[in-house]
Amino acid sequence: MFDNLWIEKYRPKKLDDFCISNSSTLKEFLGKCNTDNEIPNILLVGNPGIGKTTISKIIVNELLECDHLYINASDENGIDTIRSKVTNYARTKSLFDIKIIILDECDGLTQDGQRALRNVMEEYSAITRFILTANYKHRIIPALQSRCQTFDINHDKEPIIERLAYIANEEGIIVLVEDIQKIVGENFPDIRKSINVLQKSISKGKLVIQDNENIEKVANDLYKLIKAGHVLKCRKYMITNERVFNNDYPVLLKMLFNVVDQLESDGAIKKAALSTIYDFIYKSAFVMDQEINAYACLIDVDTMIN
Repeated sequence: MFDNLWIEKYRPKKLDDFCISNSSTLKEFLGKCNTDNEIPNILLVGNPGIGKTTISKIIVNELLECDHLYINASDENGIDTIRSKVTNYARTKSLFDIKIIILDECDGLTQDGQRALRNVMEEYSAITRFILTANYKHRIIPALQSRCQTFDINHDKEPIIERLAYIANEEGIIVLVEDIQKIVGENFPDIRKSINVLQKSISKGKLVIQDNENIEKVANDLYKLIKAGHVLKCRKYMITNERVFNNDYPVLLKMLFNVVDQLESDGAIKKAALSTIYDFIYKSAFVMDQEINAYACLIDVDTMIN
C-alpha cells in the first residue's frame, strides 16, 4: 500500500536501524526495557519529523511483548477521549504482563484532557503504561511530565545524510552527496521532510535540486509588487510560480523573510514586517490552506510598509 510513499516504505522497523544522536541515554534505556520486558511511562519530545512516532512503534512492535493502542491525540484531543477510549482500554486485562497506550502528539490534548489523563496513568499503573510524544514540552502540564521519564530526541546531520543516500541507492537513483547534504541542511532536523523532498525531487531517475536562486527571485518580485502598491497582483504571481518553490509556501515565506531581513533599513517597519512574516511561517503548520495563509501574510506586510 505504501510502496510509493518513501517515508512509510523506509520507516525503520528495528531500533538498530534508527540513528539517535543521544544514543548513550535513550538506546541504552530501551535496550534495558527489551531485556526486562518492562517500561515506565515515557515522554518523547522533539521537532516534527524527527522520529518520535517511529520510536514508539518500534517499542511496541519489536522491543516488548505487549498489546497496544495508538491514538493521535491531536485529532482526538478532548476529555471524552480520555474518559472513554483511553480509560476503557487501560482498565482491561491483557494476555501479556502490560499493555501500552501511545498518545501521539500529546501536546495537542486539551488541558482538561491532560488533567484527566494523569489520574488514569496512576489508577491503572499496574497493568498499563503510556508512551506520550510531543513537539513542545511546555505544552505538557507539569503533572504529566512528572509521571514520565522524558527523553529529548535529537540527531546529527550525518546519519540522516547516510539514510537518504541509502534510500536513493535502494531506489536506483543517481545522486551526488553534496545534493543530499543540501536537502538535509535545508530541512534539518526534520527527517520526514528531508525524505519527502528527496522523493519529489526525482526526475527521470536523477535527483534534481530546486534552485534557491529562483525562489529568492520570486520572493524579491513579491516584495517589489508590495512596495509598488500592487499587493492584489501577488496571489496570481505566487500561483503562477508554484512550480519554482514546489508548492512549498513555508519555504517561500522563509525566503521572503530573508529578503526583508537583508534590506538596509533597520527601522520599526522592518522589524514589524519580519515579526509578521515569522508569525505566518509558524501558522503554516496549522492552517487548512497554506497558499491563502501566505497571501494573508503579504497583505499584512503591505499594510505595514505602505
